[in-house]
Amino acid sequence: MRYLMTTKPTDAAPDEKLYAEMAAFIEEMTAAGVLLATGGLEPGGIRVTSSGDTITVTDGPFAEAKEAVAGFALVEVRSKEEAIELTRRFRAIVGDGESVIQQVFGP
Repeated sequence: MRYLMTTKPTDAAPDEKLYAEMAAFIEEMTAAGVLLATGGLEPGGIRVTSSGDTITVTDGPFAEAKEAVAGFALVEVRSKEEAIELTRRFRAIVGDGESVIQQVFGP
């Protein structure tokens, strides 16, 4: 089962300890064959909306930037519980904030 784990931005500034702990966590997940992809996302982005035949493209940043996704990890695990455990470990490393886990369907 594949899961997309996303996290929202926080005001906390990363430090050397955080970088080291995240590097070890990523290395562990990679070695276990669980981590398929990970990365941070630019804060602004581009919003594309459609209404009928009208397509609108708007450059960010947007007022609701705190609701945006700041980073992601795509993992392949045996169960939803395993995805939740990985996300718990991630939150324990990065501290206060919010993450969302969504199952990815398809090939």
